[in-house]
Amino acid sequence: MQAHQRLKGFNLVYFGMLALFIPFLPVFLSEQGLTTKQIGFIVGTGGFVTIVTQPLWGMISDKTKAMRNVLLVLLTLATILGYLLFTAEQFGMLVAFSMGVYFFLMAIDPLTESLNFTIAERAKISYGAIRTYGALGYALASLAAGYVMNWFGMSSIAIFFVVLGVLGIAIMTTMPNVAASSSPVTLGALTTFFKDKKTVLFLLLVFMSSVPARMNDTFLGVHIRALGGSTEQVGQAFFFAAGSEIIVFALSFWWLRKGKELLTITFAAFFFFVRFFVSAFVTDPQILAFVQVLQMLTFPIFYTAAIQYLYRIVPVEWRATGQTILALLFFGLSGIIASYAGGVLYDAVSGQTFYFVLASISFISTLFGLILYRKFEFK
Repeated sequence: MQAHQRLKGFNLVYFGMLALFIPFLPVFLSEQGLTTKQIGFIVGTGGFVTIVTQPLWGMISDKTKAMRNVLLVLLTLATILGYLLFTAEQFGMLVAFSMGVYFFLMAIDPLTESLNFTIAERAKISYGAIRTYGALGYALASLAAGYVMNWFGMSSIAIFFVVLGVLGIAIMTTMPNVAASSSPVTLGALTTFFKDKKTVLFLLLVFMSSVPARMNDTFLGVHIRALGGSTEQVGQAFFFAAGSEIIVFALSFWWLRKGKELLTITFAAFFFFVRFFVSAFVTDPQILAFVQVLQMLTFPIFYTAAIQYLYRIVPVEWRATGQTILALLFFGLSGIIASYAGGVLYDAVSGQTFYFVLASISFISTLFGLILYRKFEFK
């Protein structure tokens, strides 16, 4: 079996693990009796951990030129700590094990995305052809987790997490060792990276669009439960969201055009606005689950175009570093603000007002995207 085929299986399993952790951690913590402020504190602190761990393990991978071995270490430790997290009950243990999972599991994401792009280029296939399996894994695991937790209890997710972790380890042992980048990251080089005005404005757009998206990711499950929904409906919501991504990723070779990435990102930002604006008026948890199909017009388009744009404007030797920075913005820094501020906001206002705020930020991001497109790409 060729490397890109095995990598598809790894994406399926790894993003399945993310599906159990990212959307269901707030639900799990809520069922353990934690408030939205406490949940926001844990997820937000996890964002700080992510900011540290992703560049740290990226640099380790760069220096050792042994991405497979790094991924095996991360997967093994994430699997063990994930089991301990989803069987814990005391607040202190929940915090400690959550931070452990953030430290190891979230560091895998940018390395996997870099591996996806590198192997796709070598195999002469599109990035989306591989990343599609990540969306499929996220969708299937989300749907299954909702039913598993409803039938067997909240702690049953621990076994599910371990099964996926073991499968991921088994697949990764068969993968070739691929260097993350051709040169190590240095502080001086990072300074140079951030001196480019075009790059900085692009990353600002990513950050502005990411905050409301991450707020929704963190509190959608909690909101569905607050509306009287079940864990099954939480699972369905994330299944519809991730499932709708599959065809978009698969057809990225067809719809994604070089030179039009900023316009494409702006298009996605606009539909983030539409999605959150509609969500503000929905009070039926089942309908809210169905609304998540709008994900197909938001995240997969946004993230795929962002990666291609980043890879187009930075030197080849900076691709892995740029990918890490992109992941830090979307899953790290924006996640911190989204979790802390989102937890306080959701606790202070109604769910409707919460989603109006998300829609407003997305609308501002849309306008900013149009400005950047006119400035840098409009011809």
